[in-house]
Amino acid sequence: MEPRAADRCFLGDVGFWVERTPVHEAAQRGESLQLQQLIESGACVNQVTVDSITPLHAASLQGQAQCVQLLLAAGAQVDARNIDGSTPLCDACASGSIECVKLLLSYGAKVNPPLYTASPLHEACMSGANVNAAKLHETALHHAAKVKNVDLIEMLIEFGGNIYARDNRGKKPSDYTWSSSAPAKCFEHYEKTPLTLSQLCRVSLRKATGVRGLEKIAKLNIPPRLIDYLSYN
Repeated sequence: MEPRAADRCFLGDVGFWVERTPVHEAAQRGESLQLQQLIESGACVNQVTVDSITPLHAASLQGQAQCVQLLLAAGAQVDARNIDGSTPLCDACASGSIECVKLLLSYGAKVNPPLYTASPLHEACMSGANVNAAKLHETALHHAAKVKNVDLIEMLIEFGGNIYARDNRGKKPSDYTWSSSAPAKCFEHYEKTPLTLSQLCRVSLRKATGVRGLEKIAKLNIPPRLIDYLSYN
């Protein structure tokens, strides 16, 4: 069987700095046919640029759902961090693309990635003179709040998003909403109404299944209705 492009991209290659590759360009522009051809020809879907941007970051930031799907299916790292500390899920929320967010979550993207874990590159940048530290400690929920997208906010919380997570300014996601606005009322509702036990169980199981969780859940020997619930159908 022919190995996937991601399998041919060794771990050492993932950390190798390059300028933007044709995969990055196709992903950003939404050129799904070109991207598919590049993947089939063996192009690495996890190649990073000098600022640690992967093709999945590029596609997510532009809301290119079809390209996000192709990259994830080819083995793109769903929780890769760029130099600002953002994951593709953060970028998808910044773009306001619900479809991209759904895809990333279905492939096990972490809603609450560690906020204070940084690579040596991040540490070096944080001690430098010109950095974007404001992004180093933000969650996807912070991004959703900033773009004032209630549907995204609800989706992330239902997937276990921490409404009390603080960024490096000490602000919660709700602090980026206007008082009495729809996003503010959404956060207020969830602060007053804890998730149900069934919802907490669903979040915990999805977290345990990790990447490609939907495939694993579909194989469980449980009633179809439970599979649908765990799959957010």
